[in-house]
Amino acid sequence: MEGFTCSKCGEFHAEFPMCFGAEFPDYYFSIPVEERETRIELTESLCIVDDAHFFIRGRIEIPVIDSSEVFCWNVWTTLSEANFWRTNEVWHDPERVNEPAYFGWLQTSLPGYPDTLNLKTLVHTQPVGSIPRIEVTDEGHPLSADQLSGITWQRVIELVEIALHGTAA
Repeated sequence: MEGFTCSKCGEFHAEFPMCFGAEFPDYYFSIPVEERETRIELTESLCIVDDAHFFIRGRIEIPVIDSSEVFCWNVWTTLSEANFWRTNEVWHDPERVNEPAYFGWLQTSLPGYPDTLNLKTLVHTQPVGSIPRIEVTDEGHPLSADQLSGITWQRVIELVEIALHGTAA
């Protein structure tokens, strides 16, 4: 899809973004700003808080119905300490795609959905150079349903507008 006229701001957006994301897991913001440097270890894809809370960045892909396109959310999810260190151990190993899925709790609030914090997830390791695919496994949540069944272009536009401008008109 090439561009759209936004119902929130009335402007034509020539670019049609199909991926949005979070720089940090939500838990990051529970740490006072002045303490983050000493309590948080953060890379583009991994995060440790207080040597006790472990997070990985991944991607939720939502198919667009009647299209080959996918709408993406780059998100953070928890990992157990053992799975976090295992992820680090196989980070550059081409065989990492054979790892079993790791359980986690979603740590990103996504606009356009009811509360997404702490939804159950499975983290599927991808080939070296690709971030994990995150599968939402909380049955009954609209995000899980969208991931399984796909969304219409109208819903994509709605999510893009909310991500760009928030819920207020």
